Amino acid sequence: MDAWCTRHRAGCDARGRRGIVALSREESGAGVDTGGSGVVSSATDTESRASPSTARRWTILAVCASALFLVGLDTSIVTVGLSEIGAGLDVAPDRLSWVIDSYTVVFASFLITSGALADRFGRRRTLLVGMLVFGLSSVLCAVAPSFGVLIAARIAQGVGASMLTPVGLAIVVNTMTDPAERARAIGVWGSMFGLSLAAGPVTGGALIAALDWRALFWINIPCVAVAMILIVRIVPESHGGQVRRLDVPGQALLVAILAIAVALIIEVPRIGWSNPLSLTGYVTLAGLLPLFVVVESRRHQPVIEPALFRVAAFRGAVLGALAVFVAFSMTLLTTTVYLQDVRGWTAVAVGAAILPMAAGAICCAPLSGYLVSRIGPRVPLMIAGAAIVLGGILLTGVPVSDSIGLLIVAYLFIGVGVGFANAPITNTAVSSLPPARAGVAGGTASTARQVGISVGIALAGSLVSGADDFTSASVPAWITIALCGAVVVMLGVVNRRPG
Repeated sequence: MDAWCTRHRAGCDARGRRGIVALSREESGAGVDTGGSGVVSSATDTESRASPSTARRWTILAVCASALFLVGLDTSIVTVGLSEIGAGLDVAPDRLSWVIDSYTVVFASFLITSGALADRFGRRRTLLVGMLVFGLSSVLCAVAPSFGVLIAARIAQGVGASMLTPVGLAIVVNTMTDPAERARAIGVWGSMFGLSLAAGPVTGGALIAALDWRALFWINIPCVAVAMILIVRIVPESHGGQVRRLDVPGQALLVAILAIAVALIIEVPRIGWSNPLSLTGYVTLAGLLPLFVVVESRRHQPVIEPALFRVAAFRGAVLGALAVFVAFSMTLLTTTVYLQDVRGWTAVAVGAAILPMAAGAICCAPLSGYLVSRIGPRVPLMIAGAAIVLGGILLTGVPVSDSIGLLIVAYLFIGVGVGFANAPITNTAVSSLPPARAGVAGGTASTARQVGISVGIALAGSLVSGADDFTSASVPAWITIALCGAVVVMLGVVNRRPG
């Protein structure tokens, strides 16, 4: 592996300026089939067919992008409803983080495996199965009589969601054969995250105001039904040219590691650091981590390739993805708790207040992609990190001053940071490896983003949920957000691809 890294070092550095191409590769393989798994295949799809018309291609994009919208919506829409869920199911505030993390942990764990299944059994078929699982589990969430049932249903939702995002994108990439058209399509695809972020809190607040928290899940049912009808009528079937083997041991270990790590973050503050369950968790996690590395190092097609982390730039990109989304998710949950539990705001008002963060992410993402394509990832990374640092610093003054204006500006800075971060992180991850590893790099970076959300939600919940003194309890959260931004700035500073 070391010889491989040395042999390709010059070629990897030369690719640093190919921002848009690299961005496409992370999501699509940039002209070669990635499959739903995010692993580049040198072969074309097994189906050979005439290219659909322009109108049909963009209709396919719209249908598949609706899957990404649902996945993002189901994270942000629930955030503003946590207080109502806790009251309705008689759940302590410090355990409500599980409502989000039970979904995101499973989602992150199964992204690559779901893509491999799609390559083997068909992407449209897998997309339909994912929609069906997502829809049925949404019904179970909506009628859940207890907290345990709700968490089980959210786990099932995470499994369904893992079949939607990578598989939907693989279908789009397979449909958009022209590189320029594909780049525009991926830009539209990427903007759906910002749209779901913006729509989630506002929609959730309106549904809670008009009905109750169960409506947060009922809203998925008509969306899923319409999407499934459109998938059947419009989306063509396709398979990966090279079927990826399933890594069952690696998949099981990854789920166990993420679940135990998140459980320790959420539960240890409640049950105590020296509790026998906590001690068991520490020992188990310490044993599973090296076991995962050993197992994955010996697999031909592992879920996560440990050898890739020997490449410093790739390591930095994964760390950057974790840092950005820890900061984002901590901001979202901590400020929601502040506005609802401390200030007594309604869910609708909270959703409206979060809009500047969504606007910053939506507006800055295209600009960041342009800058990466022109001058490389270094400057956008530093802008992203600096914006997150400023956002974290401003947030420290919000509980003390009760200044909503200060909160709005902080939201805007965090949104700008998230918007500027994605393209350079993607570029660094993909261009640090040879083209044959571009899809693997993209899949790993996508998993890192979801892990960051899970960890950020768990940290925020353990710090501020149910705290008697929010001002003091929130200080570590604001500091963590600023430190995450500082990590991104440092990644920009050490990035060796000059602008």
